[in-house]
Amino acid sequence: MPADELKIDQSFVRDMLSDPGDMAIVEGIIGLAAAFGKTVLAEGVETAEHGKMLLRLGCDLAQGYGIARPMPASELPAWIATWRHL
Repeated sequence: MPADELKIDQSFVRDMLSDPGDMAIVEGIIGLAAAFGKTVLAEGVETAEHGKMLLRLGCDLAQGYGIARPMPASELPAWIATWRHL
């Protein structure tokens, strides 16, 4: 596959904790990424619960308001210094 990274769209991540179909899609994408040796990134991680589940499923990269709100680059070093892993 020419892609280096697979992204899980926020529309699946958003309801993965309550919709078995969305959870199956998330698990499938993570499984495909692992099978092909690709990186997987989940978009739209809005809560710590979503982040914890994604980590348990093997997804190590994520983006969303549950991690941090958008910020100017100048604020990033201070955010990194105070951020704590889920």
